[in-house]
Amino acid sequence: MTATRDHAPSTSRAPAPGRGLTTLLLAVIGVGLLLLGGALAVATGIGRDDPPAAGSVDVGFARDMSAHHLQAVEMANLALERSTDDAVRGLAFDIAETQQNQVGRMQGWLSLWGFSFSGGERMAWMGSGDHAGHSSAEGGLMPGMATDDELAELRTATGEDFAVLFLQLMTRHHQGGREMAEYAQENAEEPAVRNLARTIVESQAGETRLMASMLAERGAEPLPAP
Repeated sequence: MTATRDHAPSTSRAPAPGRGLTTLLLAVIGVGLLLLGGALAVATGIGRDDPPAAGSVDVGFARDMSAHHLQAVEMANLALERSTDDAVRGLAFDIAETQQNQVGRMQGWLSLWGFSFSGGERMAWMGSGDHAGHSSAEGGLMPGMATDDELAELRTATGEDFAVLFLQLMTRHHQGGREMAEYAQENAEEPAVRNLARTIVESQAGETRLMASMLAERGAEPLPAP
């Protein structure tokens, strides 16, 4: 049975496993996207006059979602290095490419607004929601993020075990970031921030459904939602 993509990723496909070559390429792309994100922010006038405040939804979301995304990129790069499953590699390439692009935009905004890429209490910008100011007991992780032990297990897994664990961890990762994106979609001041948050909600919902289908094809189930 072939999985149907609710959110069709780009038509580009990752090359055959190159043991680091694809990851290096994506790293170079990532640096370029960071620069492009800042340039686009300047070109569209985001925050040029009256930038958002330090404790605003806009700044908090840009910081925290950037950090959340970067772990997803790390896991996707592991899939590109270690997996021989074409479907998993194709999904991983799309996730790495998309989320590096989005990190570039968010960190470009932070630079233009005059803020560092990190700082403040995680998710405090989410008001009084269930995850406001949330951090897990291990390393202050945001909802859905993999622990150090889980990442270590992923780095050593091979074959079908790798494919299943990657899909499980990435599914939970997407689920954990959804509430942040939904909150920013409703409460951010900058239209560009709200639009990006909406894009994240929509695209990751499609990828989550796809990964559930891919897990079922491999006789596995998602991890409990965060």
